[in-house]
Amino acid sequence: MRSGAKVAVIGGVFAVVAGGVGYGAYTFLGGESGITATTKSEVRTGPLSAAEIDEAAKGFLTAWADGTDAAEVAQLTNDAVAAGPVISGFREEAHVQDAVITPGPATGTTVPFTVKATVSFKGQSKPWSYESELKVVRGESTGRPLVAWSPSVVHPKLTDNSRLVTGEASNPPIKAVDRSGAELTAEKYPSLAPLLSELRKRYGDKAGGSAGIELVLKGDSGGENGSGSDDGAGDASADAKAGAVADQTLLTLAEGKPGTLETTLDAGVQAAAEKAVKKYSEASAVAVKPSTGEILAVANNRKDGWNAAMLGRQAPGSTMKVMTAALLLEKDLVAADRPAECPKQAMYQGATFQNLDGFDIKGGTFSQSFARSCNTAFIKLIDDTGDDGALAKEAKEVFGIGLNWQTGVPSFDGSVPAGTGSEAAAQYIGQGTVQMNVLNLASVTATAKTGSFKQPVLVSPSLDDREVATASRSLAPGVTDQLRSMMRLTATSGTGAKAMSGLGGDKGAKTGSAEVDGQETSNSWFTGYEDDLAAAAVVQSGGHGGDAAGPLVAAVLGAE
Repeated sequence: MRSGAKVAVIGGVFAVVAGGVGYGAYTFLGGESGITATTKSEVRTGPLSAAEIDEAAKGFLTAWADGTDAAEVAQLTNDAVAAGPVISGFREEAHVQDAVITPGPATGTTVPFTVKATVSFKGQSKPWSYESELKVVRGESTGRPLVAWSPSVVHPKLTDNSRLVTGEASNPPIKAVDRSGAELTAEKYPSLAPLLSELRKRYGDKAGGSAGIELVLKGDSGGENGSGSDDGAGDASADAKAGAVADQTLLTLAEGKPGTLETTLDAGVQAAAEKAVKKYSEASAVAVKPSTGEILAVANNRKDGWNAAMLGRQAPGSTMKVMTAALLLEKDLVAADRPAECPKQAMYQGATFQNLDGFDIKGGTFSQSFARSCNTAFIKLIDDTGDDGALAKEAKEVFGIGLNWQTGVPSFDGSVPAGTGSEAAAQYIGQGTVQMNVLNLASVTATAKTGSFKQPVLVSPSLDDREVATASRSLAPGVTDQLRSMMRLTATSGTGAKAMSGLGGDKGAKTGSAEVDGQETSNSWFTGYEDDLAAAAVVQSGGHGGDAAGPLVAAVLGAE
């Protein structure tokens, strides 16, 4: 701060020493009785002066530091109602006792500061330090300089949906290990941080450990009671927008004893997925084992730290054609080697659909339409099904979409609602009301590979007697063979060929690009398999499926 003021500890409580600072029109006097203030009668307007910024920042830090009643401290912000409980909780719930708060030089209206404190609970104490910042604004009605309230002023990770709490850990710590016994940590695999937190919450008391004493950033993330779409996971997209966070340990005062928790993850595949998603902003990927449904990797590269790979809800674009093709094959409306019309445009119930860049295929087969992702070849056949809701039934009965998956952590299990008219036609090509994430899509690909749905799991159901979802029927062997042949053609000479060129073995793929309102560039989707490994990825605003998501999936598939 410009004056060089420093907050210090006196007598074991918070106090402030501000050397020679004049506060001008608004002076704070810290003491046991709280805050007194003198103000001039006129209401100031215009930009804040350097003195006013000093005044508001030091006044707030002084009052917060010296133990003034939280309600009075909150009056020094522009939202006293919201600020009071957070400031009170800093002492009463987080049990922060002694501190030195050192402001740094102001940059404009922003003042950084460092907190060095002691956290004590039931005879256990630990030093705690962190950096935060505050911003000064002019009060709308009073014209006074005030601290712009945000929970992040008290701690940079605090949000409206979290709080700081010190006490005995609600669950013992865990040592999560992969399928071969290798330890999985958030430091080595950052994408796993929210998953490890959830695993500890759900299985800490089952893994054989004992709880310690911790300062925890407690989040209101939803999904505490189950993992499917109907068991408390809630509207995951809304949760993310609201800033919900998973519980996070900030300081350990007394170590607990971790219990070992086995997961289905594969450290090698996870490492490949982590590396791959870092190449693209706002990217997610999942890998599963088709023969068992075991989840081998979950990776996200997102600014908000949200597990969109398992909780996201978006239109998947033409990757949806894997399920649509299965439906048409089952109804014998197409065959991989039969001719199929692929005109530049097709109309269904008043809505016109076209292919990317207006291409068409003359005299081609359905396999070629699939491999080149011809929209119109699919749209033209919807009327022949005799049921606009047929795709919704296929998704649920064969591919397990919407069956309340019990993966072991919160997850969204996809949604393909029964559509009518042009809405149903849009679903055929992965637009409209279809909602999926890359976990769902990797599972769809795994089902296409084997012909039978195996619900994805992250920990063994035997650990907590979870009942996993089961589909009501499998694909006929002949349908599965044709579906694999079309995905193989896509991976070798279709829209996925460039991305999959470096992979050998039995491989297949499907690309997709999904248009989203408000985005200039479509989202890039890609799904594929190689032998007994299936993966899917999405890159927000990544464009064509083969351009961004495709190389990401190929990198994951190449890890085994």
